[in-house]
Order: sequence, then C-alpha cells, then structure tokens
Amino acid sequence: MARLLALLWILVCGAALAHHSFAVFFDTNSQLRKVTGVVKEFRFSNPHGVVTLAVKQGGREIIWRAETNSPSILRRRGWTAQSLHLGETITVEGWPARDGSNYMRLRSATHANGEAVGTQPTPVKE
Repeated sequence: MARLLALLWILVCGAALAHHSFAVFFDTNSQLRKVTGVVKEFRFSNPHGVVTLAVKQGGREIIWRAETNSPSILRRRGWTAQSLHLGETITVEGWPARDGSNYMRLRSATHANGEAVGTQPTPVKE
C-alpha cells in the first residue's frame, strides 16, 4: 500500500510540475516582438499549441517557435486546427523568451493579407 501511495504521489507531483508559469519563460516587461515567416508546423494540442515558422534573416532561414494557449482557449478566440496551413506566410506577435532564443509566447497572428487569425486580444497598454 505504501508503494502505491508513493507512486501516486510521484505521478501527481510530476503532473503539477509539468505545467509552467508564463512569466518564468517569457519576458512580459519587454516590447512585443513581431516575426513574419512561413508556417512549418502548427500543433493544436494540449497543454499549449505551437506554431513553427521559417523566417528569412540575413540570407538564411531561421526557425522561430511561438507557443499558443491551449486549444480550448484558442477555440474561444475563433481558432481551429485548420486556422494555419503549412507553407502559408503569417506574422506572429508575442512576448520574447527570457533566454533570448527564437521562441515567444503568442499574443496574435495575422495572415499575409492582413486578416487576423481568430479574434485579436485586447490591446496592450504601452
């Protein structure tokens, strides 16, 4: 019985630690960052979706990743699993990663024609 309780405790604690705080990884005090690139992957999955973009920079292709909200929140904002298509050019805006990597927390996304993906979030006061 003690082993079963210990195993249960480990599983519960591990699940709690798997989810991270937004502020731990992303710099909310920084200016929002905008990146335009070609969609290489769009994962509409829990706990957070991810958009992977190939961005042309200085004659090279740089990979950027933008973490989204969970699919349930995205759906409430008008997103679906088909909101983005591989090969499509989009612009993403978000909070940059604290470690300086090509990673951000998505605030909004826009198709090449200027149309917003889903509904736009409330404006950030600057």
